[in-house]
Amino acid sequence: MSAFRVSPGSQEEQVGRLIIAAVLVTALPSLPLGNYLIYPFTILTTWFHEMGHGLTALALGLDFDQLVILSDGSGYAESVSQGEVSRVSSALIAAGGPIGPSLAGALLILASSRHDFWKPALFALAGFIALSVLIWVRSATGLIVLPLVAATLGWTAWRGANWLRLFVLQFLGLLGAMSMFRDWDYLFSESAVIGGRPMLSDTGAIEAGLFLPHWVWAIVIIALSAAMIGASLKYALNRQG
Repeated sequence: MSAFRVSPGSQEEQVGRLIIAAVLVTALPSLPLGNYLIYPFTILTTWFHEMGHGLTALALGLDFDQLVILSDGSGYAESVSQGEVSRVSSALIAAGGPIGPSLAGALLILASSRHDFWKPALFALAGFIALSVLIWVRSATGLIVLPLVAATLGWTAWRGANWLRLFVLQFLGLLGAMSMFRDWDYLFSESAVIGGRPMLSDTGAIEAGLFLPHWVWAIVIIALSAAMIGASLKYALNRQG
């Protein structure tokens, strides 16, 4: 008895799909109604970013208190500590945000390299989004949009065709990878106003903790993100089945 198995296809086919996904990621905002079509994914990349902050705080022994996503696509994560937070810890938590989308994108691209990973990866992402809504999300935009995204991903994993599962993984992977370009100005800014609150940018917070100028840390983050995405793409494109 044999089982039917769908592979990701030849390297040329995989490159073609990735190019289509990249074109959609970059072109949708400039198309009529494109901003509305890309909006749920904008919220998702903000979720990746803020979860990066929050999970880094948890890993360093702090409490991840809440995640707020605003209607304009910006957001913030709040963590609390019983004692004083060191400069290094503050810098690491700040770095976790901009690195988060690229790390998530790299993992999704890696998951696209094997057919066996497509469905579990989509179910895992959907479940983690849903769990985060129950535990941390505390804003109307997040409470409305993220469950819809989770439900869509869950349906895709459960009932979607194999080509759709693969495309969604690659699309979301590239979306996370390319979000650094959407946040380019923010990375190279020392401060920002989010939800009417003036605050240090992520790289500004790293500068406050580790002294080097914020633009140096922006370059470091971009280089690290590019390395992760490049390595994941190279592996996925060279892997068959």
